[in-house]
Amino acid sequence: MSWIHKLYETYENCSSMIGKIGEEKKVPLLPICHTTQKAHIDIVIDQNGIFKRARVVPKDDARTIIPCTESSGGRTSGEAPHPLCDKLQYVAKDYTEYGGGKNSYFAAYQTGLEEWCRSKYGHPKAQAVFKYIQKGRVIEDLIAYKVLIIADAGKLREKLEKKNKNAPDIFKILNNQSEAFIRWEIEDPNDLCSKAWEDKTLWQSWFNYYSNTKQIKTLCYVTGNELFVAEQHPAKLRNDGDKAKLISSNDTSGFTFRGRFEDASQSCGVGFEVTQKAHSALRWLIGRQGYRSGDQAIVAWATSGIQIPDPLADPLSILGEEELVSDEAGAGSTAQNLAMKLKKKIAGYKADLGDTSGVVVMGLDSATPGRMAITFYRELTGSEFLERLENWHYACAWIHNYRFIEDKDNKKTKRKYLPFVGAPAPRDIAEAAYGSKIDDKLKKATVERLLPCIVDGRQISRDIVDSAVRRASNRVSMEEWEWNKTLSIACSLFRKLNEKEGYSMALDKGRKTRDYLYGRLLALADSLEQWALNKAGEHRQTNAARLMQRFADHPCSTWRTIELSLAPYKARLGGQSQKRQALISEVHDMFALEDYTSDKKLSGEFLLGYHCQREDLKPKKDEPKSIDDDNLVEE
Repeated sequence: MSWIHKLYETYENCSSMIGKIGEEKKVPLLPICHTTQKAHIDIVIDQNGIFKRARVVPKDDARTIIPCTESSGGRTSGEAPHPLCDKLQYVAKDYTEYGGGKNSYFAAYQTGLEEWCRSKYGHPKAQAVFKYIQKGRVIEDLIAYKVLIIADAGKLREKLEKKNKNAPDIFKILNNQSEAFIRWEIEDPNDLCSKAWEDKTLWQSWFNYYSNTKQIKTLCYVTGNELFVAEQHPAKLRNDGDKAKLISSNDTSGFTFRGRFEDASQSCGVGFEVTQKAHSALRWLIGRQGYRSGDQAIVAWATSGIQIPDPLADPLSILGEEELVSDEAGAGSTAQNLAMKLKKKIAGYKADLGDTSGVVVMGLDSATPGRMAITFYRELTGSEFLERLENWHYACAWIHNYRFIEDKDNKKTKRKYLPFVGAPAPRDIAEAAYGSKIDDKLKKATVERLLPCIVDGRQISRDIVDSAVRRASNRVSMEEWEWNKTLSIACSLFRKLNEKEGYSMALDKGRKTRDYLYGRLLALADSLEQWALNKAGEHRQTNAARLMQRFADHPCSTWRTIELSLAPYKARLGGQSQKRQALISEVHDMFALEDYTSDKKLSGEFLLGYHCQREDLKPKKDEPKSIDDDNLVEE
């Protein structure tokens, strides 16, 4: 129960954030016994329950905090009404009269609302709603106000066959208007807050009433105290439509308790208030700072509520787009500058978080729609977490140039590429290893396998590295942008796998290993031929690019082919290629004879030599461009 205790502790520490939706419209930290729904219709009444007006709620304002019971908060179907705001089939007495296609649960909704209003915890807004719904004309009023559309037969119009710009507002957000979800505004001259979903006194009123309906106490395994037991646990953890639960026990006829317990409460007891707070905190954290891919969700947080960097993000995401855009337009952001910024940012987190603050990393996934499992869980101190994150970005660092921001200029959108130094994000690693059209299951599994490498400091799996290296070697199978991305990620992974070798991101002119030298030769040949093609205005791949896969498998024999094919391009360039030819001869001379003549398959080290040599050929920003720089490949 450690995970639920940490979430409960987080809720208590972040109580000031309760109910704050914010401009980004993400899931807020919810009050106890509350959930969120996407509302479709806003009905305005006065304090006496008299209808005033109604409107269709815009999509960007639809998220609504509503009171709920344990049953209604996790309902999938059937009679489990929310106490105040709900769909038409619950709140409208005239739902059946106007052709509602489903069962009406108005009686259960009315009974529940009446019991709340007549208790000592009743609230004026709830009482006004109760007065109004008793009149039994919710749909009638909405039709009269032209919010709902009626057909010729006097029933609610069914969905439109084709949507158009002139369609009624309700059909722009719903296919079936009888599925509309209703929320309430109560106008009262003595109450400045008319919106029921923003009234904190209403939140407290419902919590006081519902918690006092509890009768059974049990030992809470989380706090160790005697508390009112939770009968059901909240759902909607990953999104608004998520019905999977971390804790559930609704199988009373199967093998769940047979031979072990008589009922579910004997196996595990969690306090009602504790589980409400813990699940609300988890949902808030996932929506605010979690990584989601299908059914997979991974989130890291500090129990103190202090912001921490995302372990599954690359340096650009950690630094934030605003900081990158604010850089001087003329100079731009160099990769090394961003690496220094990342280091300073993590140092700032260390100062804010401290050494002993608790950090939790948690992964969730579900194999079925109703059950969810914790697939990864770690508790660390703040210093441990940040140290391991910094080590990951250092050990797996390489120069990348595949991230970009949209730059609008003269109504045209251009991509401004942002080079950075650091570790690629796990989702990008998965795509580099298995392709951009990777299966969702394989992508989730790969991210899950990479998580211990980041959080626990484990070594990266060799099969992931080998797969990325193979794809980077097969240049002709990808578009240029995808290959460049795969190449830099493969280099970073190989460098991480071979940390003891101490590979540098800059060209190591003193390294004489066979694979590294062959990589340099390939880059020089590619550069020379591309220079000649550009000079002639030809647009095609070089021989080095086309033969890269074969070169990786049989370097010596393939190099002879590539070297012979350079003859016409050397002749075309004349004396301009002397510097490039001298570099090729220099690399040749560094080989040991037995290494050069060996046709043994190359390891991923040749990609490091290739990438470093290619980067070294590019003119430095503080150096004047010479005639020999004209051979550079435009990217």
